[in-house]
Amino acid sequence: MNQLSISKTIWTVITTLLGIVFLLPFIWMLSTSFKPEIDVFKFPIEWIPSTWQAVDNYKAVWSGNFALYYWNSIYITISTTIINVLVCALAAYGFSKVHFKGRDVMFLFVLALYMVPPQASLVPQFLLFRWLNLFDTHFGLILLNSFGIIGAFMLRQFFMSVNNEYIESAKIDGASHLRIFFQIAVPLIRPALATYGILKFIWTWNDYLNPLIFLKSKQLFTIQLGIRLFGDQYGDTYSLMMAGTVSAILPLLIIFAIGQKQVIEGISLGGVKG
Repeated sequence: MNQLSISKTIWTVITTLLGIVFLLPFIWMLSTSFKPEIDVFKFPIEWIPSTWQAVDNYKAVWSGNFALYYWNSIYITISTTIINVLVCALAAYGFSKVHFKGRDVMFLFVLALYMVPPQASLVPQFLLFRWLNLFDTHFGLILLNSFGIIGAFMLRQFFMSVNNEYIESAKIDGASHLRIFFQIAVPLIRPALATYGILKFIWTWNDYLNPLIFLKSKQLFTIQLGIRLFGDQYGDTYSLMMAGTVSAILPLLIIFAIGQKQVIEGISLGGVKG
């Protein structure tokens, strides 16, 4: 073996070991969700439970309002992700391919807003939503996250990589910007859109602060607030807490498993662009 092969083998072993270390907390959480409470803190750790109690644990988790909170999160997250990706893509296309006076200055102003901490705008947003009667509604929570500066910036970089000759040819044929956007530009950056959509789905699903502030009725709570209520009730029962946590992260694993190919293509597209 030459020196390059030896170096590659060593790095492969190191990264594999690091990957296993990072996965250990998740494996312990999954294993704990299948155990009776008495076996949770056995030492040495039983990675494969000797006594399985998965049915009882997960049945206890889903017996209350957990299913309602789950549905609320799915509905809010999917709606927010679709609207946000569409709005950010339209904004990114406008800032990259539509020429109008003051475009670059306006984009710099949008980027400047990203420097403002989200916590600084919570009080004005809260007062505005109360005035618009959007407080304690799912629509208000969806509207709150319908635009993302980081999404517009990220997608703009990909739209800029689209050859302007495609745009000009379509204009000569009489196509409007809206038609160019949906039929030419979007298909060319589809991996980037999928990548951002997956990221937005994860961010929205894991969002705790906004639902905490803008939702008051328990029947409107998302899964993150539901986990908090579940923790107040079963905080000392680790097997049930881990079963609830596994249930809460399951959609994220499914979304990433389905979209990982698009994520890799999106990263590759960005690498080729650079």
